[in-house]
Amino acid sequence: MSLEEDAVVVGSKKIFVGYDRSEHNAYMVCRKSILRHASIPVDIIPLRQEVLRSLGMYWRPRGPKASNEFTYTRFLVPALAGYHGPALFVDCDFLFLADVADLFALYDPFYAIRCIHHDHRPEEQVKMGGAVQMQYARKNWASLMLFNCGHPDVVNHLSLENIGVQSGAYLLGMEWAHNEFMGEIPPEWNWLCGHSSMDLKPKAVHFTRGLPSLHAGCENEPYADLWLKEMQS
Repeated sequence: MSLEEDAVVVGSKKIFVGYDRSEHNAYMVCRKSILRHASIPVDIIPLRQEVLRSLGMYWRPRGPKASNEFTYTRFLVPALAGYHGPALFVDCDFLFLADVADLFALYDPFYAIRCIHHDHRPEEQVKMGGAVQMQYARKNWASLMLFNCGHPDVVNHLSLENIGVQSGAYLLGMEWAHNEFMGEIPPEWNWLCGHSSMDLKPKAVHFTRGLPSLHAGCENEPYADLWLKEMQS
C-alpha cells in the first residue's frame, strides 16, 4: 500500500496534503488548484491515515483533541520525505491562487521550518465538523509548513516515536523547533477566512471556518465562488 497517487517525476517537489475522509472534495480542490498554477513538477501526496497505519508509521489514537484525521500525521512529512530536502505540508481546505514554485523558492536550509506567523485567536468555540476549537500558542502556524526535512531540529524531534506520544501543544505549537530556526512566509500564502485583511491579496486561501460546499453559510465566504468553481471543474 502506498500514499502516492501518480507516477513520481524525478526532481518534482513534494507536497503533502492533509486528508480526511469526510473532506475528500476539499482535498481534490486543493490538489487541482495547486496543479492549475504550478510551473514546476510537483508530487501531491494525500496523508491518508489508514495507509500510514498500515505502513507502521502511525499508531497514535485519535483522541478528543484531534479535530480531523491529519491533526498529527502532518508531522510525518519529514519522515515520508526521507529526512532530506524541502517538503511542503498544507491543510486540505486550501485554495491555491498562485504558483507553488514561488513558495518553494523561499526554502532556506538555515531554517528547520518556514510558515506564516499568524496571531490567530478564533472566536468560534466549535470547528467545522463539530470538533471543539482548541486554543494553543501559534494557532494555524502548522496549517502550511515548508519543512527542511534534514534539519537537526526536525530529525531529532520529529521521529515516528515522538509523533506517537508528544502532546498537541508540543507538535502544533512548534515546541520541537528552536525559535531562531522558524522562518516566516508572507501571510498571503495562508489567507485565513474571517481573520486576514481584505486588503491583502491572497496567494492561497484557507477556509478555516468551513467548506463552501459542506458547511452552511460558508458559500458566502470571500473567494468561495472560486473554490466552488474549482470543485466543479
